[in-house]
Amino acid sequence: MLPNTWSVWSWKAFNQRKGQMAKLHFYYSAMNAGKSTALLQANHNYGERGMQTILLTAALDDRAGRGVIKSRIGIETQAVAFEKGDDLAEIVRAKAADQSIGCVLIDEAQFLTRKQVSELTDLVDHDGIPVLAYGLRTDFRGETFEGSQYLLAWADDIREIKAICSCGKKATMNARVNAAGKIERDGNQIEIGGNERYVSLCRKCFTYSEKVTI
Repeated sequence: MLPNTWSVWSWKAFNQRKGQMAKLHFYYSAMNAGKSTALLQANHNYGERGMQTILLTAALDDRAGRGVIKSRIGIETQAVAFEKGDDLAEIVRAKAADQSIGCVLIDEAQFLTRKQVSELTDLVDHDGIPVLAYGLRTDFRGETFEGSQYLLAWADDIREIKAICSCGKKATMNARVNAAGKIERDGNQIEIGGNERYVSLCRKCFTYSEKVTI
């Protein structure tokens, strides 16, 4: 039922404006900056306003369990686990057929493929659904992930979530370390791990340090 003071025309106009306001947002940072916490807070904010959301996270990052988004401060929630070949627009539209979707939130967005980022832009531009993606910008070698590369290229809004290096400067790099704290410079781009394998560093410490405290 429409609000008493609203005509059918004004309701359609509202939905049209809502679609025009939809954007693809990319929130990036080094590790341990609170990306998952920020995502869960955003999801809570939508819920408080009575809006339905869809949460997605990369299936390959199963440290907290498959399809679980968990922050380092202990809060967590269930999400849809996506694989490399999944059509994200199809997943969202299937759920949107039964209910109005206020927002799509994506954790570990660096693991998206180019095609999946394109699907997210289509959800924004064609369906008018806002998308908030959270992820790393670069890997342990300082190279962009595929998902991050195209989010940086195509997102409407790009924001950094700050992290701090042990030297006190802003951390922008993700160093992979062994058990002794020695920084590793070679290896496969993707290796799932937490504080025991990765340390956030500023560019100077990342470039010139051989070993860090873990």
